[in-house]
Amino acid sequence: MDLWTRARAFAGEAAKRSQELSAEAAKRSSALVSETAKKSKEIFSETASKSLEIAAEATKQADLLAGQIKHLASDLPVPSIPPIPAIPPIPSGAAPEPDAAELERYGITDDLREFVKGMTISTFRDFPLQDEPEMSDVPTVSNVRQDLNEWQAKHATLVLSAVKEISKFRYELCPRYMKERKFWRVYFLLVNIYTTPFENKYFEELKVKAEEEKKDSQKEASQSQASQATTPEQKDTKAPSKTSTSTNPEHDLDVFLLGDLGSDDEGPDVGDDGLDDDFDKIDATSGLESDDDDKNPAAGKAEDAK
Repeated sequence: MDLWTRARAFAGEAAKRSQELSAEAAKRSSALVSETAKKSKEIFSETASKSLEIAAEATKQADLLAGQIKHLASDLPVPSIPPIPAIPPIPSGAAPEPDAAELERYGITDDLREFVKGMTISTFRDFPLQDEPEMSDVPTVSNVRQDLNEWQAKHATLVLSAVKEISKFRYELCPRYMKERKFWRVYFLLVNIYTTPFENKYFEELKVKAEEEKKDSQKEASQSQASQATTPEQKDTKAPSKTSTSTNPEHDLDVFLLGDLGSDDEGPDVGDDGLDDDFDKIDATSGLESDDDDKNPAAGKAEDAK
């Protein structure tokens, strides 16, 4: 019994002590929360007051700086700003529309446009034309098959940009329902009556232009040959004048040894008088004219020459 009583008393004492501790802990927690809230409120209030002071100081400094800038700006001369020119519109990336003359040259006329307006998808899809084997080596340039001739290729390129119905038909049909080659074959068969006159005229103009260029090239070639032929003839006419003096070697040797007698005979006697005077002086001093002549045959020959 004593043990049970003691245990019961100990349990009551423990429960009482636990209640006291819980109450004390709750009291301390409440005090700590209130203290924390108080401290937080004080910190928040202090932070708010500091922020207001900083904002007021920044506003004051900004006003002071703005006043200084305004004062400096009033002292500086204001330059005149030229008017800004109008910015031209940016051209679109689309290709420019071809002019009427080019469209007319390649057969895109009002009659063709009216005829195309009556076409439908079924006009191409139900056209009685068998598919031909695809030519894989034929290139495609500017959305146009290059198995067309020059005029047809240019016409197809222009009609795709100028006639929206054809562009729409081609977009919906190729290559889902038909090949590119078949589409253009059907098209040119349908519009043959409208395009053939312009196509024939185009190739006739090319033929005439080619003939004119051929004539011009032939004319230039003939003129070039004529100028080349005249040059050797001029050289041949000048050649004899250079070689005429050396045709007779013996005559050249005589001229070199004896002098050009013909030129001396034709010209005036310039040095003969002086030579005769010298011979007279020699004869006067010696007094032996006959003896000197006999002894000096060269002097006799000179006399004979005189």
